[in-house]
Amino acid sequence: MGSFCLAGSRIFLGRIRIGPGLSSMLRRHYSLTLSGDLLRTQAFINGRWVSAPSTFPVLDPATGEELAQVSDCGPQEARDAVSSAYKAFCSWKCQTAKERSALLRKWFDLVNQHKEDLAKLITAECGKPMKESVGEIAYSASFLEWFSEEARRVYGDIVAPAAKDRKLFILKQPVGVASVITPWNFPSAMITRKVGAALAVGCTVVVKPAEDTPLSALALAELAVQAGIPPGVFNVVPCSRKKTPAVGEVMCTDPLVAKISFTGSTATGKVLLKHAAGTVKKVSMELGGHAPFIVFDSADVDKAVTGAIASKFRNSGQTCVCSNRFLVQSGIHDRFLEKLGKAMDAELRIGHGFEPTTTQGPLINVRAVEKVERQIADAVSKGAVVLNGGKRLEGSFMQPTLLSNVSTDMLCMQEETFGPLIPVVKFNTEEEALAIANASEVGLSGYFYSQDISQIWRVAEKLEVGMVGVNEGLISTTEAPFGGVKQSGLGREGSKYGVDEYLEMKYVCIGGLTL
Repeated sequence: MGSFCLAGSRIFLGRIRIGPGLSSMLRRHYSLTLSGDLLRTQAFINGRWVSAPSTFPVLDPATGEELAQVSDCGPQEARDAVSSAYKAFCSWKCQTAKERSALLRKWFDLVNQHKEDLAKLITAECGKPMKESVGEIAYSASFLEWFSEEARRVYGDIVAPAAKDRKLFILKQPVGVASVITPWNFPSAMITRKVGAALAVGCTVVVKPAEDTPLSALALAELAVQAGIPPGVFNVVPCSRKKTPAVGEVMCTDPLVAKISFTGSTATGKVLLKHAAGTVKKVSMELGGHAPFIVFDSADVDKAVTGAIASKFRNSGQTCVCSNRFLVQSGIHDRFLEKLGKAMDAELRIGHGFEPTTTQGPLINVRAVEKVERQIADAVSKGAVVLNGGKRLEGSFMQPTLLSNVSTDMLCMQEETFGPLIPVVKFNTEEEALAIANASEVGLSGYFYSQDISQIWRVAEKLEVGMVGVNEGLISTTEAPFGGVKQSGLGREGSKYGVDEYLEMKYVCIGGLTL
């Protein structure tokens, strides 16, 4: 295995020796220089960089080597951050929408200015290929731009009264301090999608980034300083896996916190909901998914294969909206499998994210690989056939895998994979496909391919998910609401609706008027 050593603002990647299929791709040495003080390792509280009593390591998931030691915040640092955010809220909410908009726009400009360095940080700590990391930074920046514009479009209402001596109107006001808890798989975009909306309407925030990927969050904090975001408005409290429960509890129970926004697993979301219930906080959550990908007989098979590759293998299958359950109608089943298998062989390249030819980086850690292994073993034991891949490689690398002869009782059809695995189930009728697709406790996204316009309307309406891709495998965009149904969460992010999660409506009645 190689080494990834930290020296000031410079990171060096040594030679990685793993499987024979990877070694030729991963034996280069890399030198990564970050500009603009973007490599930060302390907590960011009330506009200051703060050291915690202890630190925790951030690792390169491709090599397992240490990238940096980051401040390991505990409950006290979390309380300090909440207190700072609460004090800052009193002045931040009084700034005009135009003033807040201008600062968010400066932040957007700085993210774009430093997009290459920010992308390198994502690849280093998250493992995704550089091309995807650059794409994430563009996506991340787009939320700052979008909400800088939406800041000036938060409108109230005037209501026609029933009585002649009254005037009725509705105000929209910021809820207060928002606790923002984000995942590792999109360590930049999941912050800006939440924080952009919160800051736009006058809320202040405390961010707890995932323990695997705090460097991206801290880099955003550095750029927030440079943009002129006032002290206390944006705070970041990184912590280790060990301290996460205690820090999360403070962020969800502190009476000064008015709002919780969380992206992560459904199981963790339920824990946070219990914490929030004690003080009845406003909550929005984007939780687990288990997306169906349905290919009907009328589909353009080549386009369906392209969509399957895009939807499944982005970030090595580690996205909440990636397809998990592939349902292919019997009339085109064999042809789809053949074309998909060939496309996987031709298009997917495993390697370190800094290799320009890499399309599939490592999974985030060994536990993630073991989960994929377990699902494959379970499927094979129940009759599934491995058509492509199926093997674990050294460290956290996993071969992209295609399974046929899959049945609904297999583990891969019952739980989210979060890895590069495509299990294909053959079905006969539209009704059968919908029954399988909707037989899940979660409903974040769903995809299907069809050229029958009547079928498109029927299936789009009947899929029990919050987002549907029709003849399209990549659907996330700043302008559209992101969120799910069932146990996939509460509320929506992005779009014009994203600011609503950080606003309260106040009804005002002025009576006794002489009109």
